[in-house]
Amino acid sequence: MSSFRRDKKEDEDGGNMFVSLEKTTILQEARKFNDTTVNPRKCTPILTKLLFLLYQGELLTVKEATDVFFAMTKLFQSKDVVLRRMVYLGIKELSCIADDVIIVTSSLTKDMTGKEDIYRPAAIRALCSITDATMLQAIERYMKQAIVDRNSAVSSAALVSSLHLTKLAPDVIKRWVNEAQEAINSDNIMVQYHALGLLYHIRKTDRLAVTKLVAKLTKMSLKSPYAVCMLIRITAKLLDEEESLNDTAMIEFMEYCLRHKSEMVVYEAAHAIVNLKRTTSRELAPAISVLQLFCGSAKPTLRFAAVRTLNQVAITHPSAVTACNLDLENLITDSNRSIATLAITTLLKTGAESSVDRLMKQIATFVSEISDEFKVVVVQAIRALALKFPRKHSVLMNFLSAMLREEGGLEYKASIADTIITIIEDNPDAKETGLAHLCEFIEDCEHFSLAVRILHLLGKEGPKTKQPSRYIRFIYNRVILECPSIRAAAVSSMAQFGASCPDLLENIQVLLARCQMDSDDEVRDRATYYSNILSKQDKSLYNNYVLDTLQVSIPSLEKSLREYTQGSTNQPFDMKSVPLQAIPTSREEEHHKHKPDGMLVSAGPIKAAVSNKQVNYAEKISELPEILDMGSLFKTSEVVELTESETEYFVRCIKHCYAKHMVLQFDCLNTLSDQLLEKVKIQVDPSEGYRVVQEFPCPKLPYNETGTAYVVVEFPEEDLVGTVGTFGAVMKFVVKDCDPTTGLPDTDEGYDDEYMLEDLEITLGDQIQKVSKANWQVSWEEAEKSFEEREDTYSLSTFNSLEEAVKNIVQYLGLQPCERSDKVQEGKTTHTLLLAGVYRGGYEVLVRAKLALSEGVTMQLTVRSADAEVAELITATVG
Repeated sequence: MSSFRRDKKEDEDGGNMFVSLEKTTILQEARKFNDTTVNPRKCTPILTKLLFLLYQGELLTVKEATDVFFAMTKLFQSKDVVLRRMVYLGIKELSCIADDVIIVTSSLTKDMTGKEDIYRPAAIRALCSITDATMLQAIERYMKQAIVDRNSAVSSAALVSSLHLTKLAPDVIKRWVNEAQEAINSDNIMVQYHALGLLYHIRKTDRLAVTKLVAKLTKMSLKSPYAVCMLIRITAKLLDEEESLNDTAMIEFMEYCLRHKSEMVVYEAAHAIVNLKRTTSRELAPAISVLQLFCGSAKPTLRFAAVRTLNQVAITHPSAVTACNLDLENLITDSNRSIATLAITTLLKTGAESSVDRLMKQIATFVSEISDEFKVVVVQAIRALALKFPRKHSVLMNFLSAMLREEGGLEYKASIADTIITIIEDNPDAKETGLAHLCEFIEDCEHFSLAVRILHLLGKEGPKTKQPSRYIRFIYNRVILECPSIRAAAVSSMAQFGASCPDLLENIQVLLARCQMDSDDEVRDRATYYSNILSKQDKSLYNNYVLDTLQVSIPSLEKSLREYTQGSTNQPFDMKSVPLQAIPTSREEEHHKHKPDGMLVSAGPIKAAVSNKQVNYAEKISELPEILDMGSLFKTSEVVELTESETEYFVRCIKHCYAKHMVLQFDCLNTLSDQLLEKVKIQVDPSEGYRVVQEFPCPKLPYNETGTAYVVVEFPEEDLVGTVGTFGAVMKFVVKDCDPTTGLPDTDEGYDDEYMLEDLEITLGDQIQKVSKANWQVSWEEAEKSFEEREDTYSLSTFNSLEEAVKNIVQYLGLQPCERSDKVQEGKTTHTLLLAGVYRGGYEVLVRAKLALSEGVTMQLTVRSADAEVAELITATVG
């Protein structure tokens, strides 16, 4: 054992003895491995240095790795324990680089089956790292024996190695299930844990087998707390996959684990219960009680875990956490600042309006001492609080402004800016205060992306305030002091003031004239462009070229321009042929705006991500053999599930709308391991007026693989109202019975079968693309001259509130709410909803819906569109 110890001098040094290592030197020293007599005292440090280089990311060529590997195999002659274990590590590291590594298989197999227990676990791990699917059969017997070995280290090594081998040869590992079940009865906590992990991975694709495994193990008393924690996670996953929490046995097991003797298990059970998708406040109560007890624990780790979990629960079930408020208040003074931060942010989510001022003062005492990560958690809590208590916006804004002035990274500052912008958009009373704070922030902002975003916001919101001129100074300062990207954004922002505020136009023109002498091309070009437009004093030009930005999909525009330049250029380029930029739904915005752990991030790239997805769909469809030339893809709708997720065949549909056609993409999944499906097609029964043009079946659908079938239908030409309808759908295919382990069919001949799917609806929203209108009123006035208008009145008796009516109207029509008209002020009995969009074919649509609440909701709907039939379609469909 003396070789394990370091010299006293080395302990005192505390430095890294491997700092100045060079690969060439080490490879030369490795020639020592070829000596006739192996010297462990010399070879062990050399091998250590080599492994250190590999762990640091040093790359060896195949020849270098092979030479070192073969030299290293000669060290098997030595019986030195440390050297032998270093050799095993070397084999694992070099096995993926060197050639002919299987040469050491016999030596490793000998060590694996030998009597020296200290060699066997490491030998198993090394052997499995060099084994491929063809060699696995040769060591299968030894692996099975090792899994049930009496030595716990050997058994654990075999189980973990088997788990890694499931990626290589899952069918072979499935045959080891009996040994894994025997290992799960081991008294050793790690063996039991690893055995459960292997069993679950063997069976995870078979829901019934996993359910049986959980049912069996929940009745056993597992000794390993690690295994119980894993079992809780598996159980929670099964419960989440069900439609409702109706499995009493699983729920009882989770609640039983709340009384386990291990604190690790108790917390895991509580965490799992509060994170179940369909849990109610009543079902949360036992878990919340346990977390409340942990809040008073003497162990900081338990206090942190409890308060962090309660912080997450407070987002969805704030009333359930209210019972813990007293315990959380005691944690505000905790010596651990992370715990104190989480306690306060949880109280902010659950507390009353009267406690806001007190809590904000307590946060201010230590907010500068915590890390950026926890500052973001505080900011997120303030955002939720501002939305919950709008009247407290002044206190919260002042606090956020103070945080903006502190040091911090981009993510932290972006989260504060996001929060202020959200408060401004949600609460009109907070607009001017918020804009003032943001103006002050960009005076010293070191993050270009944030400054550009705030300048854009100032251009959008500043002209609508009582004193727009007060913001011009802050914007023009950016032109004088900042980098080109910020100067360009400032020019665009000033132009919006000039277009929206006639009394400021003359001053803006003077400033733009100065900007035309800028040193940067982009800044000069923008200044010249906007100055020229503003000089025309034409509201229509202002609206189209200053206030409303280009809303086409940039990737699609690039593709269309490339195709245009490569083809015949006799005709002018038609901008209407380019698909519009997809505006995300509120659900997509939330997904992109928040990370999974709740951290706020910039929401900038959302639209591009959505648009790129649509471009990918269009490219995939264009590659279909003999597909019609349908033009550009206009819109891709949300996924619609046509079967239940638990059925033998899972089918979902994605609708792709073109100018005159719709492509129905059916993604099909076969969940039966003993069946191979071939010639899979979806037969649709379209509503009247539609015509099925083309069908593209899926040639083959093996087990657990997704295949795609397409159906192309043509829209009714004469009656646009008929484009809204319901399609029947049946999946037809040829079934071949097959071996579940290999997936190969038992016979070449199959039999025809079919599977009924749920009806598919083609809605008005599938044919309309959302567009934003910065100044909807100007667009509405312009449309009066050139657009067709239709008007009708409707009684919406099914809605009991204006909020509910607005939400459903927006969802049904598929149009974009403008000027925040989808926000209904509390207590109002009348409301006007302003909507904008483009119908397939490029026809612009503007809608004004005047709503009144009186024993139901009455709506006066006015539609203006470039095409009379489109306006008629919208009024008729709503009716």
